[in-house]
Amino acid sequence: MFTMTDEHLRELGALRVRIDSPRSAPDRITLDDAAPGETVLLLNHVYLEVDSPYRGTHAIYVRENGGERFDRVNEVPSALRGRMLSVRAFDAAGMMVDADLVEGDQIEALIERLFAPPSVTYLQVHFARRGCYAARVERVAGSTGTAMP
Repeated sequence: MFTMTDEHLRELGALRVRIDSPRSAPDRITLDDAAPGETVLLLNHVYLEVDSPYRGTHAIYVRENGGERFDRVNEVPSALRGRMLSVRAFDAAGMMVDADLVEGDQIEALIERLFAPPSVTYLQVHFARRGCYAARVERVAGSTGTAMP
């Protein structure tokens, strides 16, 4: 998409944005922040593709030269630290069973609490102030850890 013209991006409902302030554009792929001077795309993303009333789409930022996809176990990405987050717990049928707000520096305790009921199969994390989709947190099979792809 980065090779498309701005006009073509607009036709697709996306925008090319040059970042001018720090921590204003968390990259959805790498889960770190775009630096001032970087170019990002702001586009709509289907983050919860379920057959339930909770199916969801929202805006995300993607950096032009961001790097590799964040997919780690028991590690909170830098873009989540220092931000207010909305964390929502879902069951296998795509129904929300719990939710809460948390400062990103304290997310581990909330993840543990929300995963306590066995019916919870994954969590959805959003940046609470603007609502942009941040990450999905999954249980790791055969482990007590969680993954944030």
